Amino acid sequence: MEMLRRSSVFAAEVMEVFDRSPTDKELVSQAKALCRDYIHSRLNRAGIGWSKPEHGPSAQGGGTLGEVSSVLLWLGDELEYLRPNIYRNVAKQLNITVASESVVSDAFLAVAAEIFSTGITWGKVVSLYAVAGALAVDCVRHGHPAMVHTIVDCMGEFVRKNLTSWLKRRGGWVDVTKCVVNTDPSFRSHWLVSAACTCGHFLKAVVCYLLREK
Repeated sequence: MEMLRRSSVFAAEVMEVFDRSPTDKELVSQAKALCRDYIHSRLNRAGIGWSKPEHGPSAQGGGTLGEVSSVLLWLGDELEYLRPNIYRNVAKQLNITVASESVVSDAFLAVAAEIFSTGITWGKVVSLYAVAGALAVDCVRHGHPAMVHTIVDCMGEFVRKNLTSWLKRRGGWVDVTKCVVNTDPSFRSHWLVSAACTCGHFLKAVVCYLLREK
């Protein structure tokens, strides 16, 4: 009887681990891992080599977070395909030098704040990752690969301050996979329309950053 009771308690504890909502710390750590993967993918696509740090976990390699990373990259491809010129030469668009950590940090966080100024959607989240990837490519191309870590840290900071509550309500990062689970053409059209609107938010963010008081 005692063995049965202990088995029931153990089963309940295991289920609690799987059922519980992710913590803020977990969501931020996952956001940074996803950002590393996204940047790594964009640098590879641009023909630029970059080694992810040993202490920085990757989202790839199987499991739920690996699936999320694949979906995020696929959605990013869709977004960048729609407006390829928007997510290229981001540093030039923002008129910033990528040699300064503070300048790169301020620019990324300012653009992020403007993108999400009217609310949070998965389209905007994907857009922010696309910005991170494009900005990282600019940094490495101009001889400042260390700025990649700055961008990843900025992503974590922004998620911690602005997106954790929203992510928790959706059960975590895995919710983004619902964007591609549905094969209904009308759903795809809805995503593309949403993505197109997101491009507009980024352009507005660039303009606001350029016009702000220095």
